[in-house]
Amino acid sequence: MNELLLIVIGMALVTYIPRLIPLLILGDKNMPRFLGTFLQFVPFAVLGALIFPGILSSTGEISSAVAGAMAAVLLAWMRLNIMLVVLGGIGAAFIWALIL
Repeated sequence: MNELLLIVIGMALVTYIPRLIPLLILGDKNMPRFLGTFLQFVPFAVLGALIFPGILSSTGEISSAVAGAMAAVLLAWMRLNIMLVVLGGIGAAFIWALIL
């Protein structure tokens, strides 16, 4: 149990310290408007880069994976609930695989 607690505390420190240091250094500084706008889009770009390869290999067939991704993008563009977007993408990929 002690080992597990030490591992959890170590992992917490390893993830917290890289977030704390920039906050302490740059916390009271004003950053240029362009840089602030640029940094707002970084999480979306990183999330997309992490998810996209998984989408293409999710069904074992590229065409059904792309159909599901296109359906999910369309549903997200319509600003539907995230659960509906996910279920719609899965449904579209399944239906596409059944048709072909």
